[in-house]
Amino acid sequence: MISFSHVGKRYRGWTGKETSALTDFTLELREGEVFGLAGPNGAGKSTLISLLLGFLGPTEGQIRIDGLEPRRYVETFGIGYLSELINIPATWRVTSALERYALLAGVPQETLAQRVSDAIEQLGLGEHRKKRIRQLSKGNLQRVGLAQALLCEERIIVLDEPTHGLDPVWTQRFRDLVDGLRRPDRTILIASHNLDELARLADRVGIIDKGRLQRIVDVRVSERDDAVGTPYRLVMARGGDRVLAHFATARLISPGEFELAAAPLETVNRGLAALIQDGSLVSAVYPMRSELEQQFREAVGAQEDLR
Repeated sequence: MISFSHVGKRYRGWTGKETSALTDFTLELREGEVFGLAGPNGAGKSTLISLLLGFLGPTEGQIRIDGLEPRRYVETFGIGYLSELINIPATWRVTSALERYALLAGVPQETLAQRVSDAIEQLGLGEHRKKRIRQLSKGNLQRVGLAQALLCEERIIVLDEPTHGLDPVWTQRFRDLVDGLRRPDRTILIASHNLDELARLADRVGIIDKGRLQRIVDVRVSERDDAVGTPYRLVMARGGDRVLAHFATARLISPGEFELAAAPLETVNRGLAALIQDGSLVSAVYPMRSELEQQFREAVGAQEDLR
């Protein structure tokens, strides 16, 4: 559906010096998938999205969407897009703003009012429909931005930091929203700093750093794996004094709580079974970080805890 083939993008500053934002970037996004894009600040994510939307042209290489150049595809078929920074005129009201965006997006006049009404309902904006943009909280403004991105039935949807500013309730609802947007003929790209969110939403996640694609993580496969290399947190209700007998490298974090060194799931389960057989009572055990986070740390060379 979407292909980047050896794409590079360089900028020339006012001094004449060139800066490389993307280098030899090759990637294919499939129909029917939700693809996550992760990377530190300045990694090249914004440039990549600008190239995909046709705002910029590559310095070298080729980008194709269903065989067409990005600008040609956008002009012909459109792309649903939520920008990282939402800038809507402050005096516009929610309903009229969405009506204007729907008109610009080419929604037919006979269905425009219904599409706007559906988007308002979908994003829980009913009580805010008559408010001016300047009256909205950050979270509600983010939901207006999401609503405008979903006004049409485009086959490609690009969401840049979509949960930024959303409260926990709407962050959860956003996951349901993405599940509802999945279609065999649709590709969804989500760029986010929130690795936990990408792990829950995406099928694959591309990790970009210094303008290069460092690796692609198949999240669905990773979440089914043993998560070797991931440390665990063990919380004991009783028998904390027996933990070191079964997990020799365990580290006490606080009374009754331990960090278990990275180990295969089978090894962890054997130790837990032995603890329980000894009469201990395990309250909780869970990975201290996801497989995606581990891969991200390795890919970008991060040494500090990302949380």
